[in-house]
Amino acid sequence: MKPIIISINGKTPRIHPSAFIAPGAVVAGDIEIGPEVSIWYGTVLRSEYVPVKIGAKTSIQDNSVLHTNPFIPAEQLVIGEEVTVGHGAILHHCSIGNRALVGMGSIVLDGSVLGDESVVAAGTLVGMHTQVPPKSMIIGNPGKIRRDASPEELARFAKGMRWYVGLRDLHRDSEFRREFNPDL
Repeated sequence: MKPIIISINGKTPRIHPSAFIAPGAVVAGDIEIGPEVSIWYGTVLRSEYVPVKIGAKTSIQDNSVLHTNPFIPAEQLVIGEEVTVGHGAILHHCSIGNRALVGMGSIVLDGSVLGDESVVAAGTLVGMHTQVPPKSMIIGNPGKIRRDASPEELARFAKGMRWYVGLRDLHRDSEFRREFNPDL
């Protein structure tokens, strides 16, 4: 099984050679994937009309969905550099700052902007057009800014981001080894 890469509306995904797109992931339309990015199993990135840009060393984990809305004034869906998007998250036509973390099962809706190093707790719903300042911790349904992310939390999340860059290499290399040695 390979990832599914599809051109839509004359737009072909642009994927940096160092990125890892897992088997079973779908990347369709006007999508730009930067260096050392990992797009994990079952994830769907789809954009028919509005660009999606994913910055370097970002991890979009298993079963996440990224999509755009051509009727929202924001020009594109942007995920910054060194961002971790947890399993099963939905990012819909929003902007995520550098080194941010979006927890598992979270939903970030149209027009929302998360500042650098902001944290969306697992299961949080960030409503439309929400502005989250840098280093904020947003929790709940609906999501509310509860406090600043602590330096210890930010350091732990940065360590997790670096771990996912290494995990990207492990999975990418394992795929190639299986082709040559099916016993692995």
